[in-house]
Amino acid sequence: MMMRRRQFIAGLGTAAALPLAARAQQLALPVIGVLCVPSEERMREVVAGFHRGLSETGYFEGRNLAVEYRYAENRLERLRALADDLVGRQVAVIIANPTPSALAAKAATKSIPIVFAVGLDPVEAGLVASLNRPGGNLTGIFSPLGATVAKRLELLHEVVPAATSIAFLVNPANPAIAERETSELQAAALSLGVPLLILNANDPNQFDAAFAHLVRERAGGLLAGTDGLFFTHSDQLVALAARHRVPAIYTRREATAAGGLMSYGTPNPWREIGVYTGRILKGEKPADLPVQQVTKVELTINMKTAKALGLTFPLPLLGRADEVIE
Repeated sequence: MMMRRRQFIAGLGTAAALPLAARAQQLALPVIGVLCVPSEERMREVVAGFHRGLSETGYFEGRNLAVEYRYAENRLERLRALADDLVGRQVAVIIANPTPSALAAKAATKSIPIVFAVGLDPVEAGLVASLNRPGGNLTGIFSPLGATVAKRLELLHEVVPAATSIAFLVNPANPAIAERETSELQAAALSLGVPLLILNANDPNQFDAAFAHLVRERAGGLLAGTDGLFFTHSDQLVALAARHRVPAIYTRREATAAGGLMSYGTPNPWREIGVYTGRILKGEKPADLPVQQVTKVELTINMKTAKALGLTFPLPLLGRADEVIE
């Protein structure tokens, strides 16, 4: 009887220890931090690509990896505090998107590896020493959205060839992007023989006024600049374009999927971000991983939106599309 009692008590001890062991294993999981400017909802599809990349390197959230998400909700002034919070939690890697997040993370730590997804040249932005040899604790993916701005104007002009002018929405608070893209578009517009109407907005509250100006000037189309403001608030731009029946072209597929007419730009780079993160978790150093520059571009067309606007896409343009949303 005594032996059975001792065996029973020992069994209780083993059973009680199991949750503690599981807890200890959970605490031992590597933790990474994700620092983004947009909202969680806006980043949901993007983050899904990140997890696909992680899975290719054998990492799965909740199984052998924990993730701390920090979203600035489009308030850039929050980024540094959010970055400091991740550093204070001693995460193993910080993933930062876009450039302001990467700069905030870089200012917060010189030791924790940082993997960024940016649209500005990371060398010009001061994130890395060079693309091939980034040095320091940062590396990532560079998607040069600005390189396609003139081509977007050409594509929109193909769809609305009778337009007497085309509007360009730009953020004057970001002159590094605004001045370069405006200069390129003015040259492209001159070549096409279509006047360019410059619309300024450095806050989403100014979008309504920009569209009111566009309507007054009777611009035949709208091209959104590559500033992060227009990506993070593309749903608002899409809704305004639909309300005012303005054909518009965007930089990312996400805007077209949300009801925009068309987009032309580099695809979502977050699968590659996930792969790089996994490689770093396995011991590789950011300084040894060259910054990858995305060269592929994708043309996405929304036929439902075209029908609502009474537009017909030229057949050659439809043939060049990478995706047609019915």
